[in-house]
Amino acid sequence: MTLADWLDETRARVAADGIDGVRTSAYELWIGALRRTDRFVDPGVNVYDRDWDALVILDGCRADVLRGVAPSYDFLDNPGTHRSPGSTSYEWMERTFSEEYRDEMARTIHVSANPFTHQYLEADRFALLDEVWRDGWDEQAGIVPARPVTDRAIYAGREHVGPDDRLLIHYMQPHFPSVPRPLGGTATLDEWRDGREMAWQGLRRGEFTEREVWRAYTANLRYVLDEVAILLENLDAERVAITADHGNAKGEFGIYGHPNIPLDVLREVPWFTTRATDRGTHEPAPESLATGEDAADSEAATSSVTERLEALGYAEGDASG
Repeated sequence: MTLADWLDETRARVAADGIDGVRTSAYELWIGALRRTDRFVDPGVNVYDRDWDALVILDGCRADVLRGVAPSYDFLDNPGTHRSPGSTSYEWMERTFSEEYRDEMARTIHVSANPFTHQYLEADRFALLDEVWRDGWDEQAGIVPARPVTDRAIYAGREHVGPDDRLLIHYMQPHFPSVPRPLGGTATLDEWRDGREMAWQGLRRGEFTEREVWRAYTANLRYVLDEVAILLENLDAERVAITADHGNAKGEFGIYGHPNIPLDVLREVPWFTTRATDRGTHEPAPESLATGEDAADSEAATSSVTERLEALGYAEGDASG
């Protein structure tokens, strides 16, 4: 965005929203200034440069929150941190799945609930790209619940992963909307589109308290960790890493959510290591194993991507989540 564009948008905001429009424009100006510092900071580490057989991505997971709940989960007993190359999902995808790692990608079974795969990943670059968001989306919750991801990952691990392959599982939680504890008592897709539960930006605007957002976020994290526990009992992998694509800001340096700026709170993500043994305690539900591949290139599918990203809090050009 040029300065002229910013001034035009500011005038329109002020005309429509008064002082709130001024605050919004000032916030965007600050984000733009921070974004320019990206070239001067630690670029992060590609996950392919680390050792793992299975990699679990918890979307938007703050390192401090995962450390806080770790004592409740036996498999979170070997903590660490990781410098992510991105502070948004799409930035992480662009910088992770690059030409430099073509050979590693060709041996990766990738199970993902994140709709950005449609725009930033090419299916033929992977041994298998299973886009769970295509048919595992819950319209009521406005997100892909964790269970379809767990089921598809278990199925992939049992049926597709060979001795030289890696399995990458990308859950959408703890990214808002919170499945077990929706803010305001509901998380329907229509209300998300109306802007009534954009959690981090709602916190910035004073629509929610930090306590409300924190409790919903932590509940969503525990919800997905319960699924990870099931996954680890139904998968064979000697080296499992549990990490995140990026974190979230709750006011640090005046930033909320996860715009693509190189703040430490967005780039320093958890890196817990464990192992998995398939004890056969869970069988994926048949309905969870349906695929939406036939609609992958259709106009309807493309429209669906836009709607689903909006449901997750992504306006065009925005990644506040």
